[in-house]
Amino acid sequence: MKKKSSSKLWLRNHFRDLYVKEAHKKNIRSRAWFKIKQIHKKFHVFKLGNIVVDIGCFPGSWSQYAIKQIGLKGKIVSCDIKYMKPISKVKFIQGDVKNNKTISLILNFLKNKKVNVVMSDLSPKTTGYPLIDVHESICLSKIVFNLSIKILSKNGFFITKVFQGDGFDLYIKCIKKIFFKVQIYKPHASKLKSREIFIIAKNIKK
Repeated sequence: MKKKSSSKLWLRNHFRDLYVKEAHKKNIRSRAWFKIKQIHKKFHVFKLGNIVVDIGCFPGSWSQYAIKQIGLKGKIVSCDIKYMKPISKVKFIQGDVKNNKTISLILNFLKNKKVNVVMSDLSPKTTGYPLIDVHESICLSKIVFNLSIKILSKNGFFITKVFQGDGFDLYIKCIKKIFFKVQIYKPHASKLKSREIFIIAKNIKK
């Protein structure tokens, strides 16, 4: 009974959420669209003609937002273990980024071209145990971090979602060793109770 009532409570709160309502009105794939919009407005991430890599893209709201910002000459390759419904002008690769074959598919699509933005909204399957969930979140983010080191242009952005907790400060130090500018940001669209925080890194050190 408790499980049913908690599920009903989550659904009720979810559909009362202002960002969820707004997403339905605007035919946006998820409320996460507002997070990347707020990140872009604050940090001026996307420019016309950019090449973007979107990791953990499902259901596609970040790619949906980014493609509008980079225009017809821009390119996006999006990747997720789950199938994403097609978005015009967006190349989708279904696969697990923990798998080297998936990373190879992304690299093959890029054909040695440098990327302007690597962004990740990856989340682990949460267990309810903060120690485990934070660890898994950082591990996923590190995969995208390592990919960004290989493919980012000199002035490129690395944007990643991470859960706050043990290991977070150490991870930030690692990122600061590689990027000149590193900032932590929690968009208004991010739920207050959520542990998620976004790291915005720019200007990779050579």
